[in-house]
Amino acid sequence: MINVTRTYLPPFEEFCEEIRGLWESRIVTNIGPRHEEFREALQAFLEAPQVSLFSSGHLALESILRCMNFPAGGEVITTPFTFVSTVNAVIRCGLEPVFADVNPSDGTLDPESVRALIGPRTVAILPVHVYGNVCDAESFADMAASHGLRLIYDAAHAFGVKYEGRSALTLGDASIVSFHATKVFSTVEGGAVVLPRRDDALFQLLDDEKNFGIRGYESCVSAGGNAKMNELQAAMGICNLRHFDEVLAMRKAVYERYMELLPGGVRVLAPMEGAGCNYSYMPVLLDNRDRVYDKLLEEGVRARKYFYPLASEFDFCRKYNGTSSTPVAKDLSSHVLCLPLYPGLTENEQDKIIFCISENI
Repeated sequence: MINVTRTYLPPFEEFCEEIRGLWESRIVTNIGPRHEEFREALQAFLEAPQVSLFSSGHLALESILRCMNFPAGGEVITTPFTFVSTVNAVIRCGLEPVFADVNPSDGTLDPESVRALIGPRTVAILPVHVYGNVCDAESFADMAASHGLRLIYDAAHAFGVKYEGRSALTLGDASIVSFHATKVFSTVEGGAVVLPRRDDALFQLLDDEKNFGIRGYESCVSAGGNAKMNELQAAMGICNLRHFDEVLAMRKAVYERYMELLPGGVRVLAPMEGAGCNYSYMPVLLDNRDRVYDKLLEEGVRARKYFYPLASEFDFCRKYNGTSSTPVAKDLSSHVLCLPLYPGLTENEQDKIIFCISENI
């Protein structure tokens, strides 16, 4: 089976060497030496003032939402065209998602749709750099400032993406990123909150939130949870960071070959002009998406209808739809198909995928 993605792993011996010391120190969690080495390496790579590591991107998002101390029932304007984790985090933090529409060209949140939904209960805007496509950062920054709102980016897909010479993870008041095994950069499981400006108080709250609220050996300051990144995850991150540039180059080669060989009439949700790309996904729009999906599956190719259905269409989310309308997101959801893209996808495998699409569109 050719899956939509395949986890990149560093050379086995390199990872073994990275974790060898754990068998001597027996320090495998609780913010150990590998955790701190990885955190500092990430801060340097992203040119970010502060990075807080988590056991998953989802828990990173929940934690930053909790640390903002929003009032219960506050509204967070976000996109329905996203993985359900985005919306789950909002709801699990006692907040209410409000769904705005998206741009048809790249799938990111539409600023004008967001502007129309801002009301007295709005506390934050939560755009998603969907597929690594950077949102309209200037519009959202102006909007958040003029209305006194927090701007938090779900940048789960955007590791390695540059925007105007800086990491896309350093936009807004904070960004979260996922290091899940399916992502362009992985610690197998993991994630982080990236702060674009140094904020020691907020950074301390994030540390409290992921470690039961414990500070020191005899002090607990809040009802935190457990979302710490362990030493094996951090070691995987240290190794994979060394190989990121070569992984990006391999992904780029596959992406560009798709762009060259896909038949005319197949549209790609691509980054806006001037924004970087990390080649993490290959989202195409097809009029007969379901037929192509089924035919690919018959040929041993597991593409993905990503994102279908919309997050707002799940039963537990329907009550949050209100009067907002998202026809563009609905249209994209019914046509989008993410094709396999990963280092090691061979030209023969790629030709098989392209031929099947050509024969069935």
